[in-house]
Amino acid sequence: MLTLTENASAIVKEIASQTEGEDTGLRIAVEPGPEAAFGITVTEQPEPGDQVVEQGGATVYLESNAAEVLDDKVLDAGVDTAGNVEFALAQQA
Repeated sequence: MLTLTENASAIVKEIASQTEGEDTGLRIAVEPGPEAAFGITVTEQPEPGDQVVEQGGATVYLESNAAEVLDDKVLDAGVDTAGNVEFALAQQA
C-alpha cells in the first residue's frame, strides 16, 4: 500500500484544510495518455472503488488503477522556491 512521508502528510493535510469537509483529501488517479501520468485533485470524499490511505492525519484517495501502480511506492512532497507543491514517488524499502 502507498505510504506517505512526514512532509507529504503535512502538505496533504494543509491542502485539505483549505477546503471544507470532514473527509477532504487528495485523490490520485491515472491519467489517460501514451505516457504514465497521475492526476491529483482535492476531493471531499472518495469515489466508489477508491482505496483510502490515511497516515499522519492526511487522507489520500487512490483510484483503483493508481492504487495498483502505487502499491509499493512512497509519496513525498515539498514546496519549491516559488511556493509550488511538488510531489515525488520512490520505491518502498
